[in-house]
Amino acid sequence: MILSILDTDLYKFSTSNAYFHLYPLAEGTFKFNDRAKEVYDEAFLSELKDELHHLESLRLTDDEFAYVTSKIRYINHNYWEWLRGFRFEADKIDARLDAEGHLQIEVTDFLYKVTLYEVPVLAIVAELRNKVHGVKADTGKALGILDAKLELANENKLLFSEFGTRRRFSSDLHEAIVAELKEKCPKYCAGTSNVYFAMKYDMTPIGTFPHEWVMFHSGVFGYKRANYLSLEDWIKVYDGALGTALIDTFTTKSFLRTLTMKQAKLLDGFRQDSGDERVVGDAIIARLKEFGIDPSTKVIVFSNALNFPKYKEVADYFRGKVKVSAGIGTNITCDPGIPGYKAANIVMKLSRCRMSCKDPWEKVIKISDDLGKHMGDDREFEIASYELHLD
Repeated sequence: MILSILDTDLYKFSTSNAYFHLYPLAEGTFKFNDRAKEVYDEAFLSELKDELHHLESLRLTDDEFAYVTSKIRYINHNYWEWLRGFRFEADKIDARLDAEGHLQIEVTDFLYKVTLYEVPVLAIVAELRNKVHGVKADTGKALGILDAKLELANENKLLFSEFGTRRRFSSDLHEAIVAELKEKCPKYCAGTSNVYFAMKYDMTPIGTFPHEWVMFHSGVFGYKRANYLSLEDWIKVYDGALGTALIDTFTTKSFLRTLTMKQAKLLDGFRQDSGDERVVGDAIIARLKEFGIDPSTKVIVFSNALNFPKYKEVADYFRGKVKVSAGIGTNITCDPGIPGYKAANIVMKLSRCRMSCKDPWEKVIKISDDLGKHMGDDREFEIASYELHLD
C-alpha cells in the first residue's frame, strides 16, 4: 500500500531534516487518533501488522536519491545521505485494539526518525479500512467526479495543491488522480505533497512544516514562545525557503500575537488549517497592515477540509486583498463516488517529546481554531490556555 519511501508528504522530510540538524537527540511519541471511533477486529489488526512490516523493505533508491538531491535542494545533502540508510522498524510500532475494538497506535523514537512514520501509517489504515469493508472504487467514475472539480478550478483560476496522501482511498486511485491532475489541470494545480508522485509525474513537491514542529517547541521551551521559536528555528534551517507558516497550532490569535516584523517580511505566506476562512484571513491581513506590509504580496493557503465550491467562495472573498491558494486532500483522493461512503477521519500527532533521554517526557497538545481538532491532555489545555491568554 506504500509504494516507496518517498510515498509520503514533503513536510515529513523537511521537518525530519530540521530535527536532524538542530535537535538530533530529541525524542518523541506519535499517537494515532480515530475521530470517528470506528470498531475493528483481530483480522484487521493482523492485516495491518503485515502491511506495517512491509514498510521495513522500503529504502531510498539510487534514482530517488538523484531526484531529491537535484530537485529538493533546500534540504541538506547530508540528510538525504542519511535517509539512504534509514529503514522503518515495525517493532517500534505499537498497534493494538482496546477493549472496545478501537484502534490504538503509538511509535516512539528520535524525532528525526519517528516523524517519518506518521503518513505511511495513516495511509495504510485508511486503505486497509476500505479493503476489509469490501469497498471498491470505480476509477472511471472517481475520475469523472474529479474532472467536474477541475473544470471549476480551471474556469475560476483556482490555484491549489493536492494534499491527500494520508487519508487516500488507495494508492492505486491516488496515482490515477495525480495523473489526471497533471493532464487536466496543469495550470492551476501547483503540485502535490506526495514526493513519490511528484517525481514520477514531474510535478512540484509542495509542503513546509506541520503542527508537530510547533508542538515540539512548546514541549521543550514552553507555550508562550513556541510559535516564535519554532519560526526562528525554521529560518535557521531554511533561510527563507519553505516560507509558508502553519498558524493554528495554538490558535491563530496566539500565532499573530508573537509574529514579528522580520518573520512577517521573510515569510511567503500562511496556511490556515482550522477556523472560519474569512475570519482567519482578515486577521492575517490586519496584522500585515500593522507591520506596514502590503497583504497582496503574501499568500494564504487554505486547507481546512476544503472542497472546490467552498474554495471558490473563499477565493472570491479575498480577491484583490491577498494572494490565495489551497491545499485540498481528502476531497480529491478519497471521493470514489460510492453512495453513502465516508472517508476515514484519522490523524496521528505528536503526543509527547523531550530534548534528550536525560530529560523528562513532556506532554504536548494542539489547540486549533476548531474545537473538534483539539488534541491532548486536559491539564495541559488549562496550562496553555492560561499562558497564552486564550480564556
